[in-house]
Amino acid sequence: MKVLLIEDEPEISELISNFLKSENYLVEKAVDYRSAQDKIASFDYDCILLDIMLPDGNGLSLLKELAKMDKSDGVIIISAKNSIDDKVKGLELGADDYLTKPFHMAELNARIKSVLRRKNGENSSFVELNNVKISFDERLAKVDEQVLDLNRKEFDILVFLATNKNRIVSKSAIAENIWGDYIDQADDFDFIYSQVKNLRKKLRTYQAQIEIATVYGIGYKLTTK
Repeated sequence: MKVLLIEDEPEISELISNFLKSENYLVEKAVDYRSAQDKIASFDYDCILLDIMLPDGNGLSLLKELAKMDKSDGVIIISAKNSIDDKVKGLELGADDYLTKPFHMAELNARIKSVLRRKNGENSSFVELNNVKISFDERLAKVDEQVLDLNRKEFDILVFLATNKNRIVSKSAIAENIWGDYIDQADDFDFIYSQVKNLRKKLRTYQAQIEIATVYGIGYKLTTK
């Protein structure tokens, strides 16, 4: 899952970033209003962690920008200001949650997972598709209770396709969601093909009742059998 951290304090940014990476999130960072604005306009994120006190602008204005761009990124405001007015205004402008500094990393992680579940239309920490069960919290995928041996990217691709079940997902959307800014370094999408090929093989080996179909020239679509 891809997270954008908008935070101008280097120590706080590094602390949050390192924790989220240890929890297997793909983290991108912005240190001011302008860089955050550029990233939001260029990429889609599963969750944005937004500090409203930025050196060159107010983070609440970024919420207005998101609304203008009709973006569906989940947003959690993280702020040292424990102001009721800021909380109310932020939520009214489209933020999903508000967390006051200082906070425990475990609480931040729980808030992010809650936002992701709501964003993906899930009311629990897992999704089931026929005989396949995917646990977001445990980062496990099982077929008839047998654990699939997936690497990190294979699991992330499976989650992304599963939460977009029956929808055609472009290769560029997969690349941006799983690899983030690093996609700029790639000349083609062969690395996605390789991961999907391995994922398909493992699903077939365990007789999973889901299928990843290739939509030639576009991307992939996950369906149930």
